Amino acid sequence: MSRLRRYGPGAAVAALPLALALAGPLLAGDAPARAASFTPGGGHWLGTDFVGRDVVHQILLGGRPVVLVALAATALAYLVALPLGLISALTHRRWLEELLMRPLDVLLAVPSLLMILLVAAAFPPGAAGLALLVAFVSVPDAARIVRAAAAEAASRPAVEALRMQGESWWRLAVGYVGRSILRTLAADAGIRLTGVLYLVATAAFLGIGVAPDAADWAVMVDRNRTGLLIQPWAVVVPALLIIALTTGSNLLVDAAMENRTPPRKGRRP
Repeated sequence: MSRLRRYGPGAAVAALPLALALAGPLLAGDAPARAASFTPGGGHWLGTDFVGRDVVHQILLGGRPVVLVALAATALAYLVALPLGLISALTHRRWLEELLMRPLDVLLAVPSLLMILLVAAAFPPGAAGLALLVAFVSVPDAARIVRAAAAEAASRPAVEALRMQGESWWRLAVGYVGRSILRTLAADAGIRLTGVLYLVATAAFLGIGVAPDAADWAVMVDRNRTGLLIQPWAVVVPALLIIALTTGSNLLVDAAMENRTPPRKGRRP
């Protein structure tokens, strides 16, 4: 019962957007006939969008691009940031640390959205290219978080004792330091997923990586906002789904990390 109370709220919030993203295209079927733009009712449960398409059908099709691109970008960012941060924190060679971290400081000086716009202007990306681009601009922040957390863990006496015993770098970095910073990484991953979703959605608003009339939750929010007062569901529903995904993901991460925290004396597990 305690496990249900711990994970239940996050799972309940994230379940609907995840289910729609994964199973929506399978359930969508053929597109209904188009009607007038921003028409509530008329056989369309959530009305029509800016070009007269059924909003329910567009929602079923529009979750997968947003969710898959955001998850792929977050995973790719940590795939690069983890080794960079661990190596720079554990190395005793100052020149290697400078070589790894100083270029990231230069990238941090450039706003993420501006970097995406500059690269996209020269090389228009598709969905895969957008995931790589968002991952690229997310690496500097993630790497510095990893390095800061790993540096604190690497300064502990236990690490020096493992070095004196001749333990391998892999055991130091992954077996001890990596496990020590797991809570920090999990908390950062939840926050970073929210930031990545924001970047992916903003890029979609600007037409980067997706077509202007694509079935995409972020595109739906942007393209249908002109009819917000007439037919609000075309904007409100996809926006709420994006919010639910980010909120539920953070709740699940918090619950997982709470589960790893040993109970204190006098505290009920």
